[in-house]
Amino acid sequence: MSSSKKIRFAVVGQGHVGKRHAEMILRNPQSELVAVCDILTPEECKTSYNGISFYQSLDELFEKENDIDVLNICTPNGLHAEMALKALGKGLHVVVEKPMALTKTDAERIVFKSLEKNRNVFCVMQNRYSPPSVWLKSVMQENLLGQLFHVQINCYWNRDDRYYTRKNWHGDAKLDGGTLFTQFSHFVDIMYWLFGDIKNISGQFKDFNHQTLTDFEDTGIVNFEFVNEGIGTLNYSTAIYQENLESSMTIIGEKGTIKVAGQYMNEVVYCNIKDYQMPELEASAPPNDYGLYKGSAQNHHLVIQNVVNSLNGHAPISTNALEGLKVVDIIERIYAVRDQVWKK
Repeated sequence: MSSSKKIRFAVVGQGHVGKRHAEMILRNPQSELVAVCDILTPEECKTSYNGISFYQSLDELFEKENDIDVLNICTPNGLHAEMALKALGKGLHVVVEKPMALTKTDAERIVFKSLEKNRNVFCVMQNRYSPPSVWLKSVMQENLLGQLFHVQINCYWNRDDRYYTRKNWHGDAKLDGGTLFTQFSHFVDIMYWLFGDIKNISGQFKDFNHQTLTDFEDTGIVNFEFVNEGIGTLNYSTAIYQENLESSMTIIGEKGTIKVAGQYMNEVVYCNIKDYQMPELEASAPPNDYGLYKGSAQNHHLVIQNVVNSLNGHAPISTNALEGLKVVDIIERIYAVRDQVWKK
């Protein structure tokens, strides 16, 4: 593709995140929003895009629109895989919100189809763009910490009856998939991106205050070893009172210790590395604000820019399909342990 080509997008799903995708596409001078799609009406979605087609089914969108480059999938988790396969089958590139799928098998089907059709799959993991994450990646690539000893990840968020209303897909086993898929797959992705795959998983899982709200656990303590070196723990809960507490990562290595914290891992709060002066980092983007609750960092504009740059041949994909598959694989293996030790 030439550098001057505008990338033409359609977005399926017009909830909070789908609207955010549409907004970022509209704001980007190198992209064009051709159509949006949702099973609800435009009035029910509270959307109005001047001159942009609205469809209530993906089949109708594909039937009427034959000049789309990319489909952005912003629907409930359990629909991601089939929609991605359908779009790839039509010869489109795909941007899929996290998680890419709810099973490794489905994620592998997406990878296979993308290779068969020679089309790209972009997985949305916007926390990779935050300045602390970019800095951490450079620290690991340069091996500044020496041998890796221990990584501890804490994800403590509030998701109560304001979020799990039982009036939508949140909390539903088939459409949501579980706490790690919907709430914390970003952090599993960062862990995999920085330290690689895990093995020898064990854990404890509880459902403290979501018994009537969700089909799955609200709290877990997961222990594992990294395939490369070192051990790790992932502690997570959505049972936090009233508001998010933190997302944090502590990295202990032979030559130094780092802690990144804040509501969504947006601040380096401790850095002590042998013979190293930490650079001053740019400020992180604010969190996505959904009114009653907050999510991960607002970096969707960078996701859209990466799609535009990649398809025009100017940059690699930030989070490719194989990385998306590995996140699904890791969560599926953690949940296999959960299903052995815990019954709701």
